[in-house]
Amino acid sequence: MTDFYKYHALGNDYIVIDPSKTNVPMTKKNIQTICARHLGIGSDGILYGPIFEDGQIKLRIFNPDGSEAEKSGNGIRIFSKYLGDFRYVNSNEFLLSTLGGEVTVEIINLREGLIKVDMGTVTFQSNLIPVAGKRREVIQESIEVNGESLLVTCLSIGNPHCVVPLKEISKEKAISLGSILENNSFFPNRTNVQLMKVIDPQNIYIEIWERGAGYTMASGSSSCAAASAAYELGLVDRVVKVHMPGGEIDIDIKFNGHVYMTGTSTTVAQGEFLEEFKTGLMSDIMP
Repeated sequence: MTDFYKYHALGNDYIVIDPSKTNVPMTKKNIQTICARHLGIGSDGILYGPIFEDGQIKLRIFNPDGSEAEKSGNGIRIFSKYLGDFRYVNSNEFLLSTLGGEVTVEIINLREGLIKVDMGTVTFQSNLIPVAGKRREVIQESIEVNGESLLVTCLSIGNPHCVVPLKEISKEKAISLGSILENNSFFPNRTNVQLMKVIDPQNIYIEIWERGAGYTMASGSSSCAAASAAYELGLVDRVVKVHMPGGEIDIDIKFNGHVYMTGTSTTVAQGEFLEEFKTGLMSDIMP
């Protein structure tokens, strides 16, 4: 029996757990244990599915801290490759349902893992992100972190994001600012954070702090969010290449507001949980 499949998308690694192949319960404790780099398999999250309900293919996305994410661009690409690899879908184009809404997927090249996803539309409305305070568009608002005043633009693409344009960015700065911004009272549901440097109208570079996961080498939804914020601020064109420590993702912002993301995902390994480890997982019950 295969209990898990491991993939990565530009260094952002996920474990796929298919409920039709294993009965390991997805409790908070189990998710934390499986994702732990020193105690489990190690990953930036778990993709649980496919779940077939009401004629839909559903995917649940879990962060390493055990919380459930609304949407993950890299996770969606990885899971779409899994669906193609194991012939769950008989077309290169299909719909996938997540907590953050339904997305349209196109498998461009299954062998190479090249996948395009319509991530839907973005909103800058504070009540929909959500961001605390009166209802408004959250564009270039000032927030103080460690005595430093930052101009932030916040949005949702099915999950919340805080984009911070800066002249210079680094992994160290993403780590120092990320956890503070993620848990700031400004964000009732916490937030993902992107530090963004604009290279030119067709290219941006970002460093990422993911809600519930921490520093991350790459992120699909973060790429969509940063490109959308940069476009809203008039800094880039509609077609943008987003550069990250793990690699590049192409973003296309259509006139109808839909944001398309194209990037690769890679198969790493598959395996089973051995008896001692699995016994511990099975001792925890579903919530």
